Amino acid sequence: MLKAERMWALGAMSGTSLDGVDAAMVETDGEVIFGFGDSTYRPYSAQEQGVLGRALGKWPGENVSEALRIVQTAHEDVLSGFDGAALVGFHGQTLAHEPRGRGTYQIGDGAALAEALGIPVVWDFRSADMELGGEGAPLAPFFHFACARWIGAEAPVAFLNLGGVGNLTWVDPSRRAPESDGALLAFDTGPANAPINDLMMARCGQPYDKGGAVARKGTVAQGALELFLAEPYFMRMPPKSLDRDAFKDMIGLVGELSDADAAATLTGMSAAAVLQAMEHCPSPPERLLVTGGGRHNPVLMEMLRVSLDFPVEPVESVGLDGDMLEAQAFAHLAVRVARGLPTSCPGTTGVRAAVSGGTISRPQQSKRIAG
Repeated sequence: MLKAERMWALGAMSGTSLDGVDAAMVETDGEVIFGFGDSTYRPYSAQEQGVLGRALGKWPGENVSEALRIVQTAHEDVLSGFDGAALVGFHGQTLAHEPRGRGTYQIGDGAALAEALGIPVVWDFRSADMELGGEGAPLAPFFHFACARWIGAEAPVAFLNLGGVGNLTWVDPSRRAPESDGALLAFDTGPANAPINDLMMARCGQPYDKGGAVARKGTVAQGALELFLAEPYFMRMPPKSLDRDAFKDMIGLVGELSDADAAATLTGMSAAAVLQAMEHCPSPPERLLVTGGGRHNPVLMEMLRVSLDFPVEPVESVGLDGDMLEAQAFAHLAVRVARGLPTSCPGTTGVRAAVSGGTISRPQQSKRIAG
């Protein structure tokens, strides 16, 4: 177990949007952020995205060898370009997430990556949490707590990640530590970019609605929106989490609409899911800081701004990098695992008690060491 000392850690993230691998350096002791370092992005090719897309929804025992090879190669390529990291946080690629069913499944071999890079790799972050009754997600909230301290927040603040799925972290930075009672509440809000992206690819052959241009021309279908908000998920108390395709029937709700109206309606659904989520927060946050690809959609951001009574801003407004926040999170979490510090708690995943998840693999050793 590492001592409490600051170090440079390297984190990597490949999300459910399947666009590529983000990698970023963070100087941290697992509690305090001392600085941010270099970052980079390695996109997946169209062919790689196709293979990974066909692997989504598969579970252990099903053939995902080609997808694994792509994930492993991409991470080795991007992570080998960094110098000075004491250890790596490797999330892998989520193929399936069913917290109240079969569990969660991320592909990626941390032991092989440690051998390739020559430094320790922390991976398999979610299993320990789920073994103790947690949802296994979201895992970024402990990093969000450190970010709230880094930006000097004194009142509660919220972080909203608009990726394939949306997730919200409410932070009270006045608490002693992220695992302290009342410090964090985190959960998935609902679908965010995934259904919009799927619609754009199916109808327009485009990976996403760039600049919200298609949605801006349309009108939200209120009937479809009401059916969407009637989903039982929104009534469940947090913590709670979703798989990327948990709301795949959303596309059917807009099947008869024009491209513009369908895009506007799906964008409205993503915003409405966030509004529903805010009602679960212990108190209104001082501001909502948005990360993930959705912050680049001005239509979605405007829907949030006109509906909420507090500022809605991209995380860049406070000096953070919204493209790299999740990669940075896994760098920070890797140090926490190496120090034996918790990475999730009842307020973030519903786990029975604060737990340090993750496995540490060191180069030139075959035995994996639990973190």
